[in-house]
Amino acid sequence: MARNMRLRHDIIKAIRRFLEDTEDFIEVETPILTRSTPEGARDFILPSRVNEGEWFALPQSPQLFKQILMVAGMDRYYQIARCFRDEDLRADRQPEFTQLDMEMSFMDEEEILALNERLLAHIFKTVKGIDIPTPFPRLTYAEAMARYGSDKPDTRYGLELVDVSDIVQDSGFKVFSGAVKSGGQVKVLPIPGGNDAISNVRIKPKGDLFKVATDAGAGGVAYIRVREGGEIDTIGAIKDNLTPEQKQTLLARTGAQPGHLLLFGAGDTATVNATLDKLRQAIAKELNLIDQRKTNLLWITEFPMFEWNADENRYEALHHPFTAPNPEDVADLTTARAVAYDIVYNGYEIGGGSLRIYQPDVQAKVFETIGLTDEEASDKFGFLLEAFEYGTPPHGGIAYGLDRLVMLLAGEHSIREAIAFPKTQQARDLLTNAPSSVDVQQLKDLQVASTVKPKVAPK
Repeated sequence: MARNMRLRHDIIKAIRRFLEDTEDFIEVETPILTRSTPEGARDFILPSRVNEGEWFALPQSPQLFKQILMVAGMDRYYQIARCFRDEDLRADRQPEFTQLDMEMSFMDEEEILALNERLLAHIFKTVKGIDIPTPFPRLTYAEAMARYGSDKPDTRYGLELVDVSDIVQDSGFKVFSGAVKSGGQVKVLPIPGGNDAISNVRIKPKGDLFKVATDAGAGGVAYIRVREGGEIDTIGAIKDNLTPEQKQTLLARTGAQPGHLLLFGAGDTATVNATLDKLRQAIAKELNLIDQRKTNLLWITEFPMFEWNADENRYEALHHPFTAPNPEDVADLTTARAVAYDIVYNGYEIGGGSLRIYQPDVQAKVFETIGLTDEEASDKFGFLLEAFEYGTPPHGGIAYGLDRLVMLLAGEHSIREAIAFPKTQQARDLLTNAPSSVDVQQLKDLQVASTVKPKVAPK
């Protein structure tokens, strides 16, 4: 743990030296006590004693403040920022965490990506002695999902997915044809040498790979084993419903050779991608396909602007409602690509950002798309919109999960190993035994009361 803390210090020192001494950034501290805003995770909220009935929120990020700093003429801002989100925990998530936040005026997407490539190359060289070649590879969101089923693919190994929907769309095997006709997909994960490495028992119900698939939302896993001479071995319902031409096209498109195992995902596109992504990761680990010495960094670009929230029956911003749309797509924002970018390191997203909207008419159109009226937009974001009236430079930024970056460079598997005083998965601080009860008078001063009923001890 002491080594990890020294590594964390070295990473932050490298960041500061590069941004301040080389790129002329200045650090500006932004408020911790702020207001609750929508389009994010659940806020931590605090009652105000001196403003009765009103509440502060702890910041989920400095996003709105750093955009106001661009209006104020700061031009190149950064901050090692504490952020707070009241959400369920996992190995790489904590209720309070640290971000490297950056915002830049008068820089286009190419310039921002190039600067961040220099920053990351400096960190890896200074801290780990690793030379990172630039520029980094890039994949659009659509390409990443098509080839890997994930927007944060680990590219240290192959096992790329192959879309075979057109080949099987008229198949008599209804699982395949039904998926395509209902607007979904059929994709294949080709596994060289899979015949010897993976038994049928593991793919069928109660098998470990079957569980990986069903945990991701699939109903099961269809398969084909490729034998000598291009013969296929599978269940009769698949084999009997593929013509010789379809078999040959399938083998040619997937590059399958004798010994290959083909695992199929069929259904709605999101479930197919999630299933084959999880299987791809599990099988790569089992077959030792991952070169642990590699450091693969790549950009994922052109994310969708919005995703449909079926529960609320509306569109919501995939990143946040201040992300700029691709100028080619402004006619229909519901299908627009965003000028947004994530940086992925060996299968982990370590940072993400975008160019921001600075034209009032485009911002109003985005608010309309996510269902905000002018009055609601003014109530929730009025302070930012008012600042924008004084002249907003074109600007963009990025934020890195500092805890996650430290975790990865330290070779750990949980960000708790990269934080000096982490919380447990129950969001508790075991050192100070927080959260805890407080004095009744403190609650009276705040004019709040707990609605939790005391637990009655069993008789």
